[in-house]
Amino acid sequence: MSRIAYVNGQYVPYAQAGVHVEDRGFQFADGVYEVVAVKDGGFVDLEGHLVRLERSLDELRIDRPMSRAALSVVLAETVRRNRVRNGSVYLQITRGAARREFPFPDGVAPTFVAIARHLDWAKGAANAARGVAAITHPDIRWGRCDIKTVGLLPAALAKQAAKESGAYEAWLVDDQGFVTEGSSSNAWIVTKDNVLVTRKPTHEILSGITRSAVLELAKREGLKVEFRPFTVAEAQAAKEAFVSSATSFVIPVVTLDGKPIGNGGPGVVVARLRSLYEAHAATHSTDWQAPFLAS
Repeated sequence: MSRIAYVNGQYVPYAQAGVHVEDRGFQFADGVYEVVAVKDGGFVDLEGHLVRLERSLDELRIDRPMSRAALSVVLAETVRRNRVRNGSVYLQITRGAARREFPFPDGVAPTFVAIARHLDWAKGAANAARGVAAITHPDIRWGRCDIKTVGLLPAALAKQAAKESGAYEAWLVDDQGFVTEGSSSNAWIVTKDNVLVTRKPTHEILSGITRSAVLELAKREGLKVEFRPFTVAEAQAAKEAFVSSATSFVIPVVTLDGKPIGNGGPGVVVARLRSLYEAHAATHSTDWQAPFLAS
């Protein structure tokens, strides 16, 4: 658990951190967020996350609380104060606190909070080595999944269903029977011809920063990619499948709704993509030079 949180210009003890009872993020889910991995003392793909954050804010017409450079400093300081060398930093920006009315309030400063915590990357490596289970769940989210909003109740319900089923992730399925993405990850399959299949970046999915990096790595590796929907049946009949996200990197999915995918274990294509992404994470991180790391 974080020891220090950033809240609207102050670094405060975690137990004392809080926002106003009429903050619109609390009452309307009127806000956005990002999660950035911290690996070996550096932010992984920080620039991509900040660019997407700004897009989300612009789409909801929420004012930016500070410049990108200043925000980066806040994140670095939050990580430094919590002595996180391997973990993640979570930031959330809402429209701010105002009397509870549906229209946007005038003259209200946005709320900006950030927390950092440790993560056990060895656990992710273990999941990658053995593969994970996924279930399917109806996609009941709103129509702008491309905006990374804090309105995550549908995703939480799906994740809870996965937990109760003993699965790692839930793959969301639309009204036409096609997989959109995971409750907190992007979904991929590998066909028997070693073609990567994932959905186009439309309003129906969140275009993941890790996903974008994996796509570029796959291109360099000479792998063919098809941007199209795929059904649950196609996923179950695929050679391999996997999920990608900022804090899991690339994790093979070896069963879907209890049915094995491929040989029921991690495949060589996904293993190669994870290896490539781990190398990418090591070389595409922003070192925030925390003083305690040098001591």
